[in-house]
Amino acid sequence: MAIALRQPKEIEKLRAANKIVGSTLELLRQKTKAGVSLKELDTMAEEYIHSQGARPSFKGLYGFPNSLCTSLNQVIIHGIPTEYKLQEGDIIGYDIGVELDGWFGDAAITVPVGVVSAKDNELIACAKDTLYEAIAAIKVGMRFKELSQILENSIVSRGFVPLHSFCGHGIGRKPHEEPEIPNYLEGKDAKGGQKIKNGMVFCIEPMICQKDSKPLILENKWDVVSADGLRGSHYEHTVAIVNGKAEILSLA
Repeated sequence: MAIALRQPKEIEKLRAANKIVGSTLELLRQKTKAGVSLKELDTMAEEYIHSQGARPSFKGLYGFPNSLCTSLNQVIIHGIPTEYKLQEGDIIGYDIGVELDGWFGDAAITVPVGVVSAKDNELIACAKDTLYEAIAAIKVGMRFKELSQILENSIVSRGFVPLHSFCGHGIGRKPHEEPEIPNYLEGKDAKGGQKIKNGMVFCIEPMICQKDSKPLILENKWDVVSADGLRGSHYEHTVAIVNGKAEILSLA
């Protein structure tokens, strides 16, 4: 399937949706403190998105029951909000999607609750720093497989491993479009496959495990953890390729 090439006016539509994503995540970051429940955070996110004239696009997507993914401690992605109240020392991942006027936005952050361990700080920094390193490395003409290799090398160089079987993705008129962008090189040849071109819009989202890349899905059929049972982290931005470089759309 061909990867869509967006016109400048379309990219501005995507920027508007993603700006709401970024400001929602910033609100959640500010509200992250011991004693607040995951369901309260979900409600905050949903109400804020509606206040901006947009719709939380995850709610009902593939049957997901909430507006916000709240991935707590060992949960790396797709965490379902519960009545659990955050405690000092937790780490919490927020992943949010927005639809505005038929265009979609998507981004994620992982946040410490109060003071966390040095290992947890390293884990969060790995996801964030890997994301920004990869974005800075993007240029027109490179292949998506090269981008996956950059992501993998960045994660491994920090002493962690990428979660397997889940990936970044294109985004536009649908929340998930072509291409799929794993955080690791599939196969041995990074010089094969599709090239990055001006006008492409896609999400990059490093998902970090400590020791084992194998994913396990918990009984609620959503929460994804590593087979090692250890804490994970996740960061994501939507980027557009403009004038040969990646421009982040999902900033507050």
